[in-house]
Amino acid sequence: MATLPASPVDPLLPEPPAGGEPSAPGTPAFSPLYQQIKTLILRSLQAGEWKPGDMIPSELELAARFRVSQGTVRKAIDELATDNLLVRRQGKGTFVATHAEQHIQYRFLRVLPDAESPDAQGPAERRIIECRRLRAPAEVARQLALRTGDPLLLVKRVLAFSGAPTILEDIWLPGGPFKGLTQETLAGDKGPMYALFEAEFGVRMVRAVERIKAVGADADAATLLGVEIGHPLLSVERLAYTYNDVPMELRRGLYRTDTRHYHNELS
Repeated sequence: MATLPASPVDPLLPEPPAGGEPSAPGTPAFSPLYQQIKTLILRSLQAGEWKPGDMIPSELELAARFRVSQGTVRKAIDELATDNLLVRRQGKGTFVATHAEQHIQYRFLRVLPDAESPDAQGPAERRIIECRRLRAPAEVARQLALRTGDPLLLVKRVLAFSGAPTILEDIWLPGGPFKGLTQETLAGDKGPMYALFEAEFGVRMVRAVERIKAVGADADAATLLGVEIGHPLLSVERLAYTYNDVPMELRRGLYRTDTRHYHNELS
């Protein structure tokens, strides 16, 4: 658990007005107070004060630190838990969510086997086709908020389930945050890729936006996925973000769906 500052007042917060609670700096006056506290907690997460898997301070400690009520802190934490950034554990405390946890591992993998429950998915067998550095082309640079020509890392891999090649992925990563990532590192790691990003590079993917359409397999995809040219595939383009909506990964996957389906829950 992280050690709190000696003073209970967070240095980011100004002195509260008479008869009121403090406002976060730069936050419009109409922003609800719990949203301001949520922003401050996010700031600490982004700065690495509490790392994935760490227990954060209690609601009472955070209330003292930010000089607000415990209820205000609870509401901020509730939203962060709903956003899958924090995890409450009954009788233990509140922890920073991590992609190393079983129920988080498949949060961004929406293609599930037709005849099995999501819990029966099992680990994917991964084959790294290539991992190389290049200069960002204009279209990829735009999506990752880079400049054309900035350093970029391209990872190409195949995921197989029960021995059957199922997913072919091209993954683009900004070169700076992932300096030192190699094909050997990826091939040797047996956990989820996002858990590796957390542990080795301090980058946590917190949300993603996907675009989906049907395509036919080209010659390269057909060879790697073991299908005929023109075989119907599901194309999924994902842009993943870390804290404060910073784009950190562009991923384009081709999925076989002859024995699998795309699963999503809407609420």
